[in-house]
Amino acid sequence: MEDEIHYLERPGGANLAYCYHPAKPGVKGSTLVFLPGYMSDMEGGKALALDAWAKEQGRAMLRLDYAGCGASGGAFEEQSLTGWRDDVLFLIEKLTSGSLTLVGSSMGGWLMLLVALARPMRVKAIVGIAAAPDFTDWGFSQDQKMTILREGKLEEHSEYSDDPYVTTKIFWQSGEANRLLHKEEIAFDGAVRLLHGQEDADVPWPYAIEIAKKIRSADVQVHLVKDGDHRLSRDQDIHLLIDVVSRLS
Repeated sequence: MEDEIHYLERPGGANLAYCYHPAKPGVKGSTLVFLPGYMSDMEGGKALALDAWAKEQGRAMLRLDYAGCGASGGAFEEQSLTGWRDDVLFLIEKLTSGSLTLVGSSMGGWLMLLVALARPMRVKAIVGIAAAPDFTDWGFSQDQKMTILREGKLEEHSEYSDDPYVTTKIFWQSGEANRLLHKEEIAFDGAVRLLHGQEDADVPWPYAIEIAKKIRSADVQVHLVKDGDHRLSRDQDIHLLIDVVSRLS
């Protein structure tokens, strides 16, 4: 049975779509929160597979759509990285209690880090899937950056959608203001697991190593999948994700 989508309106923000199920009585473990990638939503294969596993285990889990994405309200081209971070913070504060394990895919891996830094007392563990912090910096050529600044947005062909891949000036500037990898350290002390495909054409796998170096925690593991692509959504990739999450309390 499919989860019913619920909505909460963030003050000053959009009507946010989410699916949440609490833990079964007596089941311990942090609440899982899945953070989708850029131009993605909570109905992706990895999110649904993890949700199905969480239900089997009786674990609490929250899936959500950022403003302007999926079933949430708002216009996509009006959104920013900090706005999406605040969407996540709003929903976890309204819907969850106790410790959290954040699972972030691609851009969701950037948001995962920002949320963990904003709520260090609640976020117990983070799991990145092709995590892409700072991609507004390294993911665009100088010409592309100038196009964004001059024209207000950049449209590119997307390998994953019929719609063009759009990067707005609002989002790009917000991303540049929240870069993490140039800092001396990323001040998170919980468990960190980073999954990355070495055939990833969108986010080069050495960024997983760079993130691991920057995070202050000593409990950091990087799982490289030699033949894995950016999405890491094959059956064996999803089995790896669930295995990694299952080993975290």
